[in-house]
Amino acid sequence: MTEQASREIVLHGIGGSPGICIGKAYLVDKDGVDVVPKYAVCQTKLEAEKKRFKVAVKKAIDELHAIIKETSAELRENAKILETHVVLLKDKMLYGRTIDTIDKEHINAEWALRKVVLAIKPLFEGMDDPYLRDRAEDVGNVCERIMKHLTGSAGVSIRTIDKRVILVAQDLSPAETSQIQLERVMGFVTDRGGRASHTSIIARSLEIPAVLGLEKATSTIRNDDIIVVDGTAGVVVVNPSEETLAQAETRKIEFENRRAFYARSGHLPAKTRDGIELTVMGNIEMPEEVVAVKDRGGDGIGLYRTEFQYLARQDFPSEDELYEHYKDVLDVMPGQPVTIRTLDINGDKAMAHNSDIEENPVLGLRAIRYCLKKPEVFITQLRAILRAAQHGQVRILVPMISKIEEVQQTRRLLEKAAESLKKEGFRHQRRVPLGIMIEVPSAAIMADALAREVDFFSIGTNDLIQYTMAIDRGNRHVAYLYSPLHPAVLRLLKHVTEAGARHNVPVFMCGEMAGESIYVPILLGLGIKELSVNAQAIPLIKSAVRAVDVEQARQFVDRLLQQTTIAQIEKLLETTYGDLKNNHHHIWER
Repeated sequence: MTEQASREIVLHGIGGSPGICIGKAYLVDKDGVDVVPKYAVCQTKLEAEKKRFKVAVKKAIDELHAIIKETSAELRENAKILETHVVLLKDKMLYGRTIDTIDKEHINAEWALRKVVLAIKPLFEGMDDPYLRDRAEDVGNVCERIMKHLTGSAGVSIRTIDKRVILVAQDLSPAETSQIQLERVMGFVTDRGGRASHTSIIARSLEIPAVLGLEKATSTIRNDDIIVVDGTAGVVVVNPSEETLAQAETRKIEFENRRAFYARSGHLPAKTRDGIELTVMGNIEMPEEVVAVKDRGGDGIGLYRTEFQYLARQDFPSEDELYEHYKDVLDVMPGQPVTIRTLDINGDKAMAHNSDIEENPVLGLRAIRYCLKKPEVFITQLRAILRAAQHGQVRILVPMISKIEEVQQTRRLLEKAAESLKKEGFRHQRRVPLGIMIEVPSAAIMADALAREVDFFSIGTNDLIQYTMAIDRGNRHVAYLYSPLHPAVLRLLKHVTEAGARHNVPVFMCGEMAGESIYVPILLGLGIKELSVNAQAIPLIKSAVRAVDVEQARQFVDRLLQQTTIAQIEKLLETTYGDLKNNHHHIWER
């Protein structure tokens, strides 16, 4: 091996799933599906070309059904994703448009499909919510699967790997991650993807380390290279030195011991040193995730994002369908609160049956704005929620509120939904606590007035920071401005919690800030009563709560609010509570 080949290389990406693994790289080759031919098809051969496309789609559907059938119990959630892919394969937006394009433009199926996908993917990529933005991946995965059958490419079979490896790929589709066997695959590394991508979600559910968004992993790492994957720090070390290997091994043991300790302590209450108990709940996207929240000691569901049931389909889900989904979650959480957030997508962008394009979807017709413009869609969801509410403790959470009138309109529609259920003889719960998300600066500033209209606030820090700082957090050129510790953000949080306290309206938090243990003293000091985080973070956040004294945290927040720069705030936080960090210190810097 040459000196160049054996030199240690450090790659920085996004930590998709925490933990450390050390092992040999196994490159997953996509087999050249990206190279798409283009050629004209004469009128007499158009029917045959359309048939060739239909056959490729049929093969892709059959292949997915076979994978779903073989998917293990641990990956039930992944099977759900694959079912979404089956729906996408049949969808008019993809299937219908491709056939129309072959017909109208007299071009081959591969090129027609590529053209349609290039038009559809930006619709998802323009979404603000990272979870929805990463659904563009689903379109890409489905396209690749059809393309593989059109071009006769062999594709990837992770199932046949017969040694202990770390996967290295440009990207891994849900179908590929379904084939991961834990006794063979220690972790994985990808060029693309982010924390909210399916690849990342699956890695966290399997509890294996993953680093995503590395851009150059597949061009830098070669088969059988020794690599260290640190999914906590978002770092991959290629050809590590003896010293790096020793450090990584030590951190790996520390991480696994700590994970085992937190798992054992997850069901203990989150009670501060001075005896104040905080509620720590879970954020979920799909009903299947509720089990993970319960297993890790979650006190309920603080945010149930309901968008998933509306995506990649040609019609809206029925009231009965929604009711069954909500009831499934409530059945697993008897006697604990379940907070159902109403539809939070830009309808014109995320739904297959709506194709208008907005120039700036982040500031457009999304969430409550969309629901109030489509009251029939909104009332269907509200009726389903009120029906499900008889089975447990339901709370309704309305996203993207920017003015009082939106809350008043929502209340009127809620009343209308309850009236119609009563008339039709459906069993339901008429009175359900109604809360709003504080994620638009106008709502934070008007918190005093809004508190008179609602039962609780839930702060969505992801959007609140983005809108306060006037940045697109997905834009790497301005990502450095995205910080929960900006003094303007902290002052807004203080303003909201004080308004809540004055009007006896509890203030919760469900944004990413709630899931970082280093921020726990700030949130406790501000008087936030409940945190909602991803399932894996629950034991860690509970542990951090037990290390904090609330009175000291209040005094600390007063000092913090006197600082005027992020650097000053970070320094004060580090010197006072640095030991609470989610173990994000980097040993890889040279």
